[in-house]
Amino acid sequence: MPAIDHPDLVVHEDAHLLVLNKPAGLLCVPGRGEDKQDCLSARAMRRWPDALVVHRLDMATSGLVLMARNPAMQRALGDAFAGRLVHKRYEAIVDGALPVKAEWSVIDEPLMADWPRRPLQKVDPAGKPSLTRWRAVSSAQGADGALATHLLLEPLTGRSHQLRVHLLSIGHPILGDALYGSDAVRARAPRLLLHASELGFVHPATGQPVRFASAPAFGLSTARP
Repeated sequence: MPAIDHPDLVVHEDAHLLVLNKPAGLLCVPGRGEDKQDCLSARAMRRWPDALVVHRLDMATSGLVLMARNPAMQRALGDAFAGRLVHKRYEAIVDGALPVKAEWSVIDEPLMADWPRRPLQKVDPAGKPSLTRWRAVSSAQGADGALATHLLLEPLTGRSHQLRVHLLSIGHPILGDALYGSDAVRARAPRLLLHASELGFVHPATGQPVRFASAPAFGLSTARP
């Protein structure tokens, strides 16, 4: 796995914040146990001792992670996330075929913890309101007829595992999903095919809008038949 000083992992650096490109398989923050202390925040702090966590991605998800470089910036960016003032876009490869079109569709399903199976989440009418926009950009069929679709995703809320559970709820789980996918879905990709590809917000220190992008390291060709 590339070190934090690898040029592909540092998307943006200034005196106030960092935008890093997290590899799949790396925790954002330390977990429980000695074997889970290596993480993006620990690696960042070795290079930038003032680096502070603002938000997280699942270990299996790759892509853009924002970190602050002082407590005031951490609060400002945290408030922007809480106020839904941060544009977030993801890309995923899902099982099955979805219609390719210019318009966005919305998944509106409340989510809550599946307590007997934590950390899994589930759709439940008693859960918290959860919204995801999605749009299919291409579909492909493997040699044996297995289908997959490349999606753009925009979570309008920030629930745990939201994209994974919402896509499962419409019958199109993300390929490689070890938590929510069937054995067949897991076997169709070497990793979870979910990537945080865009972040946009108003820079709290400059007042200027900024946007950062990162292309996923996978595509429809990554899906196994």
